[in-house]
Parts: sequence; structure tokens; C-alpha cells
Amino acid sequence: MLGRRRSAPRGIRYRLAVAMAVALLPILLLGAVQAFSGFRSEADERRDDLALAAELSAATARARLESAVILLDSIRPDTVGQACAPRLQSLTQRSEGLDALYRYSASGRVVCASRSVEGRQGEQSADWFRRLAAGERVVLTQAPDSLADRPSLLVAVRVQRPLGRFDGAMVAVVPLSSLRPRLDPVALPEGSEVALVDGRGVILTATDRAAFSNDPAAMAAAVRSTGGAARVTEVEDVEGRDRVTAAAPLYESDVSVVLSAPDPGWLSWARLNPVGVFAMPLAAWLVALLAVMWASDRIVVRWLDYLERIAAIYAKGRFSVRPVQSLNAPSEIQMLGKTLDELAENIETRDRSLTASLAEKDALLREIHHRVKNNLQIISSLLNLQQRALTDPAARAAIGDTRQRISALALIYRTLYQSADIRQADLGDFLGELTGQLVASESGRGPLVASSVEADSLIIDPDRLAPIALWAVEAISNAQKHAFAGRGGTLQVRFKRTDEGCVLEVEDDGPGALEPGRSGVGLTLMNAFAKQLRGTAEVVSGAGGGILARLTFPLPPEESA
Repeated sequence: MLGRRRSAPRGIRYRLAVAMAVALLPILLLGAVQAFSGFRSEADERRDDLALAAELSAATARARLESAVILLDSIRPDTVGQACAPRLQSLTQRSEGLDALYRYSASGRVVCASRSVEGRQGEQSADWFRRLAAGERVVLTQAPDSLADRPSLLVAVRVQRPLGRFDGAMVAVVPLSSLRPRLDPVALPEGSEVALVDGRGVILTATDRAAFSNDPAAMAAAVRSTGGAARVTEVEDVEGRDRVTAAAPLYESDVSVVLSAPDPGWLSWARLNPVGVFAMPLAAWLVALLAVMWASDRIVVRWLDYLERIAAIYAKGRFSVRPVQSLNAPSEIQMLGKTLDELAENIETRDRSLTASLAEKDALLREIHHRVKNNLQIISSLLNLQQRALTDPAARAAIGDTRQRISALALIYRTLYQSADIRQADLGDFLGELTGQLVASESGRGPLVASSVEADSLIIDPDRLAPIALWAVEAISNAQKHAFAGRGGTLQVRFKRTDEGCVLEVEDDGPGALEPGRSGVGLTLMNAFAKQLRGTAEVVSGAGGGILARLTFPLPPEESA
């Protein structure tokens, strides 16, 4: 505890507290003068009045729009059949504040309307129609001239089928004159004006357009949604004067009621007492700013910059550098430097341990793969002895097929423990080795078989490599049995990878006669291996007269990404 008390004056909090107290003393003395209290109260009252007026003005228009949306939802089932148009005409005549009703199909074609639809087709390219098709339930926007005969607001409701599929739109045209808000809900500041503005900042209607900004971006920011409450902001009108605006949203849309009132500004109070309100606070602020900047730089910032450089060196993997200069810093910086020092030491120790552990695990995995390969070769040798003792040709052939499959699996493990990364292998190189091994195993038992391999490179994991290898074994074995028996020939193995997927082909130049409905163990296994890869397998006649076996499967996820 004694050591802590002695080091307390060297701490960051203590030094900054003393510096801030000295620097902000003039501001604390000037704080007794509440020069701006009246101004702030008046400004808050003006903003509250504007917000309340905007919400009250929006309530009337919102009620009319809500009734229009409810009407569209309720008449949707009646917008089919020959009597649709008369029903819509009757509803339009009986509904106050509606100029027209339309029913659109999913393709944007008018299928029913309360008025003539000549020249009002093909709205599928309109922005409001695309927004409904994209999933919005209700869209409010300025009605185009093709749908309205006077300035109006378009109310569009999404129509969808029971399963949620887009099935067109119900549209009501509401004249802006019926939505134009008034300025008498509450007492407003002198010079207040009102307008309807959409989410793009376009003014649909206004009592005086000069009281609002000509910049759509500024108006769009003024009407940006705040979760249903009125939004109060400051903008410049057409003549560049500052004005306070309050925006309240209408129904589920981006159209808002915006009230605009003149902004008195801070200078209205500064003109009364320029020295006390402006000059002295500015001087005190400058003194405080300079004092805080100097104290922060000398006490905190330069040490943080130093530790930041040390951390950047650590980020590059160099942990031999130690923050020794931090011993002259404040106690908190010293603790941070000590922590960085310990962190670097722990990282170096952990890196050495992890590197040794990874090397040991890599060696163990390679040894496991090597032993599995040796065990598979032993099994293959035992099967070879058993095959020689058999006299039944069918049994000998079955044992031989099993040996080839086991040899293919042994080749997989040999490829893995000999590769740089034991978790994956190159399929192109593997197919070359597998084809050579299978052809060489039969080279001394009959006529010569020439083979060629054209394979693209594809890094693949063992789980996918095994079914591919076994499929290739079956395809090549079938060619050796049926195409090359007693005559020899040429075997072609091709593997291509594209953005759509991978294709492995095994083709021979044998007689090429496919027996109708032929089905054997080999074809059954080939189809099973293809399903493991989520692909397909087929055996067809080749272009050169032989048999072509084809395996198609998608790219591995890590390759397609």
C-alpha cells in the first residue's frame, strides 16, 4: 500500500486530473454566467413545438393512407372477373379522397381498373413495382402522370399467394390536395411552412417551397426514419438561411410531413453581450485546449505511440524487442509495457511448443499412413497367395479385383505420407500413378496395353480421393477385362476441372459393344462411388469405337470458394 501511495502522483489519472483542473478553471468560473440557458430553453421549446406539429399534421394524412391500405387489402379478392371494373368504379366514387383504383398482375399488367387503362400498361419497370416485387408490403410515392390526372400520391400494396409468392399489386391514387397538412394544429413559430417529402428528398407538395432546401440529399437526411418519432434537424432553405425542420413519417413508407421554421441561431444572443458570450468563452476554450493537448502529449500520447510501435513489431512476428524505455513512463504505462514484455515471452514460448508439437503430430500421422499402407500391401500379398491357390476362374477374378482396390487404397496412403501436406493430395498426379500401377500389374499377363493420362491439378482431401480412386480402379479393370483381353490396346484417362465441376473419363479402343441392361458388381460400385461424391456416373460408347466411362462430380467446397 505504501508503494502504491508513493507512485500515485506518477499515475496518468493524477497528472491528467491536475492538468484538466488548471486548464478548465476559466471555463468553470465562466460557467456561473448562464448566458445561454434562456436560448437553449427557447430552442428546445421551438423544436418540441415543431415535432408535435409534425406528428399531428401527419396523423390526419396517415389515417387517410391507412384507410386506403385497408381498403386495398379488403377488395383484393374482388379484383377478378368481368364485374371487377364496375366494383372499383363504385368504390372510387363512394370513397372520399380517391381518384382511381388499379389491380396489377405479377408481370406488371393492369388486369382491373376503375378507369380506362389506355396508356397505363407495363408498370413492371417502375420503381414502386420493383420494390413490391422485392418484398416490401406497402409503397408510397408520387403518382406518375400515366396513373393520375393531377398531382397525387400512389399507394401500392403487395399481393401475394398463400405461400408468399409475389402475385401483383393493388394501387390507389390519392390526390395530394386531400393529404395537404395545415399549419394550425399547435402554436408554431412565425414563418413556419409545411411540405410532403418522400425518402429521396423530393418535395411532393409545400405551402412555400422556398422555405425548404433545393438539395434532395439534405431533405432526404431530414426525413430519415427515427423509428416512428418526429425527426428534428437543421437545413438551409433556397436562399441559404438556416431553418429548423421537423419530419414525421406517414404510413409504412418513406413519405413524411416536414415542418420548417426559421432558426434564430446563436448569434442572436451573442449580439447582446459579445464579450461575455463569445470572446471570453472562446479564449478560455483555447487555453483549455492547448493545456490539455500539451499535457496529453507529454504524459500519455508519446508513450502510447512508443508502445504502439512495439506492438507493430510484435505483429510482424518479431518478439525479441522489449519495451525497456517504458520504465521511465508513468506507472500505468510501465504496467502496460511489462504486460507486453510478458506477452512476447509467452508467445515465444508457446510458438516453440506449438512448432514442436505440430512437427511431432506430423511425423506421427506420416508414420500412421505409412503403416496403414504397409498393412494394406500385406493384405494384398495374402490375397495374391490365396488367388494362386484357387482354380475357379471367377473366384480368381474376384480376388484380383479386390487386390486392385486394396492397392489403390494403399497408394492413397503412400501419396499422403510422401506429400508436403499430409491432409491432402493432388488428384492429377495421383491418377497418373494409379493408372501406371494398374496397367503395370497386368502387363505380364497378356498383350501390351498403352496408356495415357491427361489430368488437371486438383488439391483434394482423402475422404474424396478414396471414392474417386476406387471408381477409377473399376473403370480401368472393366477395360482390361472386356476391351484388352487377348488383344491389347490403348487406354486413355482424362480429368478436367471447370468452374461448374469436375469430369473424370476412362476410355478404351476395344470392340465397344455395350450389352443392353448389363449390370454387374463393377457398375454397381461405380454408381455407389459417384453417389458418395454427390455426382453421377455413366458408361457410353466412345467416339473411337470403344467404351467411355465418365464420372462427373462438383468441386470440393474449398476449391469452389
